[in-house]
Amino acid sequence: MASFLTDDFLLRSEPARRLYHDHAAAMPILDFHSHLPPREVADNARFENLSQIWLAGDHYKWRAMRANGVDEHFITGGAADKEKFLAWARTVPKTMGNPLYHWTHLELKRYFGVDEILNEATAESIWDTCNVLLAQPGFSVRSLLQSMKVRVVCTTEDPSDDLRHHAAYFRRPGDPVMIPAFRPDKILSCADPRAWQDYIKTLEAASSVAIGSFATLVRALESRHAAFHAAGGRLSDHGLERTPAVEASPRTLERLTEKLLKGRALDPDEAEAFQTGVLRAVGRMNAERGWTMQLHLGAIRNLNTPARQRLGPDTGYDALGDERLAKPLAKFLDLMAQDGPLPRLILYTLNPAWNEVLASIAGCFEDGTSPGRVQLGSAWWFNDQLDGMRRQLTTLAHFGLLSRFVGMLTDSRSFLSFPRHEYFRRLLCDIVGGWIAAGEAPDDDELLGGLVRDVCYNNAFHAFNIPGVDPQ
Repeated sequence: MASFLTDDFLLRSEPARRLYHDHAAAMPILDFHSHLPPREVADNARFENLSQIWLAGDHYKWRAMRANGVDEHFITGGAADKEKFLAWARTVPKTMGNPLYHWTHLELKRYFGVDEILNEATAESIWDTCNVLLAQPGFSVRSLLQSMKVRVVCTTEDPSDDLRHHAAYFRRPGDPVMIPAFRPDKILSCADPRAWQDYIKTLEAASSVAIGSFATLVRALESRHAAFHAAGGRLSDHGLERTPAVEASPRTLERLTEKLLKGRALDPDEAEAFQTGVLRAVGRMNAERGWTMQLHLGAIRNLNTPARQRLGPDTGYDALGDERLAKPLAKFLDLMAQDGPLPRLILYTLNPAWNEVLASIAGCFEDGTSPGRVQLGSAWWFNDQLDGMRRQLTTLAHFGLLSRFVGMLTDSRSFLSFPRHEYFRRLLCDIVGGWIAAGEAPDDDELLGGLVRDVCYNNAFHAFNIPGVDPQ
C-alpha cells in the first residue's frame, strides 16, 4: 500500500499549500535543542542496520511497544536487531493517532525513499531496502544531516563534560555547526549528599577549581560556562519539575554549600534556596555572554522504580507533572530581573494546561531590548503532536507575537528525527493559511510568507547568534 504522505500532507487550504511550498519547504534547520551524541557527529558514524539508527535510545517507540504488549527483551533487551525491528513493525499499525505513525512514515520516505506503509507484511522488504542504503556513503551521520539541510546541531552536555568531541569535530563544507548546550542539572540534584559530593569532584576536575564554598562552586561553573562559550555554546538548558524560588543571602548560600560538602542533607526549603542561588548565578552568566536560558518545566521522572533499577533513567518512564507553577516561576524570573538584565528565556511546559500561564508570565518580563526576549517554547515531548503544537502556536499568537517565535526543535536522540521540523512547518502553514482562508488575515504573501520563513529559521538565527552559521 502506498503512503498517505502526499505533497500536500496536513495542508488543508490553498493558502496553506502556497505558504508551505513557496516559503517553508526550502528553509534550512537550526536545531537548538537535542540529545544527539556528539561523538557520532564528530566521528561521522555509520549504522549497520535500521534498528541501530532508529530504535536504539528512542523511548517514544519503547513506550508504544510496551503499550502494545511487546516484551522488554525485544525493546531494550538482548533480542537481535532484526527481531527488535520486526516487533516495532508489528506495533506501528497500532499507533494510529499517535505522532509516531506520522513520524515513522515521514522518516522512511525522506531518508530512504520508502513510500510503503510499515507493517508486519512489509517489514522484511523495508528492512532490506533501508539496510542496503545504510551501507552506502551517503548515509553516514553527517550526510544524513546535510540531506535535511541542518545548519546547526546543538547537543546537551553536563558542565563537567570535557567537550572533546566538539573539539575534535572537523567541519567540512556543508556540514552543520555543532555546539554544546550547558545543562547543570546535577548541581541542583542535592537530595543525596553523597552523590552530590561525587559529582562535585567531577566538576572540580573539569574546571580546575577546588570547590569549598558557594563562591568557588560558582567560579567552577563560570569556568565551564566560558569553555562552552569558546566551543560555540550559546544556550543553557534546565530540566525542572518546578521552578525553585527561595531567595537566600550570600551568607546563607555559603552555609548551605558547606552543609552539602560535609555530606549533610538539606531540608526542602534549604534545597530550594540552594537551587535558586545556583540558577540565578547561571542566569547572570547567560546574560553577560548573550546566551539563551531554556527552562523545561513540569516533568516528573523515573516513576517506575523496578524499571529504573533494571533499565536506568531516560528509558520511557516519565510523565506530566502538576506541581504549583505560576507563583514560583514568576518569583524566580523577578529575582533574576533584580540581578540585572534577564538573559533571553524560553519557557517550555510539559503540561499543556500551563501554556496560557507561561505565555502570560513571559509577557511580564519582555523589556523591549530585543524581539521575543522571553517566550513560550515549542510544544515539548508529550505535546509534540498535532493538537499539542496547534495549542502552543495559537496560545503564543494570542498572548505574544507568533512572528517572533524561535520555532521548532527535535529534542531527540535519533539522527532520523529531523522530519519533525517538516511536520511542524506543515502545521504552521496550515494554521496561518487557515487564517487567510477564513478571512482572518490578509492574503499577503510578503507579510505571511515572511512570518513563516522567520519562524522556520530566521528568528532562531538572529536570536542565538551562533558563530559560523549562515543566514538562510
